[in-house]
Amino acid sequence: MQNQLKIALIQSDLVWENPELNRNSFSKKIKAITVDVDLIILPEMFTTGFTMNAKNVAETMQGETVSWMQDLAIKKKSAILGSVVITENGNFYNRLLFVSPKGTIEYYDKKHSFTLVGEEKIYTAGTQKNMIAYKGWKINPLICYDLRFPVWARNTEDYDVLIYVANWPKPRISAWDTLLKARAIENMCYCIGVNRVGVDGVNSVYSGHSAVYDVLGNTMSSITPNKEQTEIIILEKRHIEAYRNKFKFLNDKDDFILN
Repeated sequence: MQNQLKIALIQSDLVWENPELNRNSFSKKIKAITVDVDLIILPEMFTTGFTMNAKNVAETMQGETVSWMQDLAIKKKSAILGSVVITENGNFYNRLLFVSPKGTIEYYDKKHSFTLVGEEKIYTAGTQKNMIAYKGWKINPLICYDLRFPVWARNTEDYDVLIYVANWPKPRISAWDTLLKARAIENMCYCIGVNRVGVDGVNSVYSGHSAVYDVLGNTMSSITPNKEQTEIIILEKRHIEAYRNKFKFLNDKDDFILN
């Protein structure tokens, strides 16, 4: 078991529907990380922006972006996490990929489709969470709109870290800030949100506000809004254990089953 987990959050602008340019951009940003880290986190749909033109940009699990993530993870000796547009069995998915330092892949398909823009008409929703075991830590990775649904994130699996990758627009950024903090407090876990900046191809504006919150909802990060920036944060397993043992709030949670 590793008592510390060093993570790098990359808050970035994205080039609309251009996987190659976005991969090149993130290659430079990842190369610029000169310290050893355990996990690098990229935004939602980091190769395209939040597009509904899935058929124009979708890749397979054997495609260039997956191979790029594997190569980088092996070279950097760090896991890499972010979501991309994937096509599989005739369906499109907003799929979060977790690539280990050995190049192995785990994934999560976004459960909650953003109906405000018709995401449910394009992308097939996932049905299962995927708890990722990594260096003695249990990580629950989710995507953007999932943040609004606390039952889906409910900590029945005794996970340590909750991660949201996002394209969360500026007009509703106060909800992003508030809900990230709430998810940390109610689940007694570290909660991480990595959001993009800039303007996308349908003129949605993004201000970032990427952040890390501890078990008590305290802010651990200092990423500047509206700016491309990489920040490195160290998570401590003993912080989680100390406060869970002291307060035991999770022991008093309501019992129910999510169908």
